[in-house]
Amino acid sequence: MSKTSSKPDAEASQAGASGASSEESRTLSAPIRSRPLTASFVLFGGLIALVLGLFLSINLGAANISFQVVWEAIFRFNPELTDHQIIRELRLPRVLGGAMVGASFAVAGAIMQGMTRNPLADSGLLGINSGAGFMLAVCFAFFPGMPFMTLILFSFLGAALGAGLVYGIGALAKGGLSPARLILAGAALSALLSALAEGIALYFKIGQDLAFWYAGGVAGTRWEQLQVMAPWVAAALVVAIIISRSVTMLSLGEDIARGLGQRTQLVKVVCAVVVLILAGSAVAVVGAVGFVGLIIPHLTRKLVGVDYRWIIPCSAILGALLVIFADIGARMVNPPEETPVGALIALIGVPFFLYLARKERREL
Repeated sequence: MSKTSSKPDAEASQAGASGASSEESRTLSAPIRSRPLTASFVLFGGLIALVLGLFLSINLGAANISFQVVWEAIFRFNPELTDHQIIRELRLPRVLGGAMVGASFAVAGAIMQGMTRNPLADSGLLGINSGAGFMLAVCFAFFPGMPFMTLILFSFLGAALGAGLVYGIGALAKGGLSPARLILAGAALSALLSALAEGIALYFKIGQDLAFWYAGGVAGTRWEQLQVMAPWVAAALVVAIIISRSVTMLSLGEDIARGLGQRTQLVKVVCAVVVLILAGSAVAVVGAVGFVGLIIPHLTRKLVGVDYRWIIPCSAILGALLVIFADIGARMVNPPEETPVGALIALIGVPFFLYLARKERREL
């Protein structure tokens, strides 16, 4: 009798296990929600808007220059004309630098949010920007006249220092890491590093040199900086696109990513290196421009879905557009004076961050 009753139990147990296994496999093999048609429209429409924004940004400024002169300065440059020199030496590197910085911050934020599954993740909120800024203040004080290539390397080091300290402090808390703990640790560490950098600036009398840089602006971008920054950013963006599928898997959960054959630790290391390169190089050029990496990935996910094969390239386009048009707006606030672009983006970013924080609190 016992043998007879145990057989159905064993069969039921086996059926339940196979049912759970098949359910898990269906979960793992379920298609990632994406909107490729919308994503294609965002990419092509964004590229057209980006070209228009580039020309508009070059056209606007203290000197009134027509679109025809802008076209001639780009494609038929005459070094004897003052307007051509203004466009080629001042405005063109400024707008190209803004585009690269916007793309860098946006993609860095998208990767961080996907990798950590933290909707509040952003290089400015997790100590990366302030770490890079602190290291740059040290360089300005102790190593004046340092080549920009070396300056970017120190910026990478500072970004890694800031991120490492934030994650270390967050991990020490009881219960481990959580989105709220990471944000609190990032805010505290960012305040500390910013205070130390300002103290160094005051002691060594380099406050004026750092003031506009801390506010965040692209006005001082030059070709020499872009020549150093461009290879780093281009390489990091290419790697970001290559690992985009792995980031999508991580965004579904580490267990699911492992079940799909992902080497999660390796993917996280590569993601961290890409984020540090993008955020570190951007901070070295324009300073502490925050919230780009928070706003753009959220907007992109609303438009194209949760597949990072679309999120990363679309974030790059939309991030570049945000910084370019924010820079245009910053020039129009109080002409001929310039408002730092970081301040203008913060006017949008702070309410957006508060909205997200309130939303997350309700879901907890």
